[in-house]
Amino acid sequence: MSLNSQISSSFNILLKKSDADFDFVHKKLSVLLRHERRLGGTVRCGSMVEGNEMVLNNGVQFKPFEEVQKQVFIVLILTQTSLARQKFFDECEAAINEQINVEYNVCYIDHAMYAYFDRDNVALKGLAKFFKDSSDEEREHAEKLMEYRNKRGGRVKLHAIVAPPSEFDDVEKGDALYAMELALSLEKLVNAKLIALHAIADRNNDPQMADFIESEYLVEQVDAIKKISDYVSQLRWVGKGHGVWHFNQMLLEGAGAV
Repeated sequence: MSLNSQISSSFNILLKKSDADFDFVHKKLSVLLRHERRLGGTVRCGSMVEGNEMVLNNGVQFKPFEEVQKQVFIVLILTQTSLARQKFFDECEAAINEQINVEYNVCYIDHAMYAYFDRDNVALKGLAKFFKDSSDEEREHAEKLMEYRNKRGGRVKLHAIVAPPSEFDDVEKGDALYAMELALSLEKLVNAKLIALHAIADRNNDPQMADFIESEYLVEQVDAIKKISDYVSQLRWVGKGHGVWHFNQMLLEGAGAV
């Protein structure tokens, strides 16, 4: 038997061996391959199945060399076309673009609230820090969506951002409660948009996109809604006076309101 035939035979045996015998046959195969290279020969592995196909455990025939010739698997030559794109439909791509815009708009509003509470005639630094962190988090969400879209072979298209207000004081509620209620409404809006995005992934039979939204966003949104809901309730209790300053100090010290 030729050396190449021995190598192919060893491969076939390797596939059928138990874990206990796998290492022994694998070492034998490695010795044969090294010996062939020393002799200056070329290793040619024979087929490990009959013909050019194999039958999978579920009974389905797998013909790799024929299947990759199908048009859907042909690697494109055009430089402007993504090579990574597969089963990423236009509706999903457009919906992700819209969600990026939602995240950036909320980021912009949170940043405006940070600027308001950081002013010297407001000087609630704890609330300023809270909204600055919230703004950074929304921007990270947008960037994560952009990274995901590029990973799937899409094109990021940024839309216009709505200009937020610069004043957040309210005659009845005061600025802290008004701003926190606005933050809660925005978190619920983002969550509703993410749920709609998840539905689009389901409708287009894109389980990977659905899993991405669930694992990276939905759990975090539920936690954020609960936290801000607690803050709204606490600010309603303390009113517009000294209680707001005390609430602000807890945020500033990093302990959070309790």
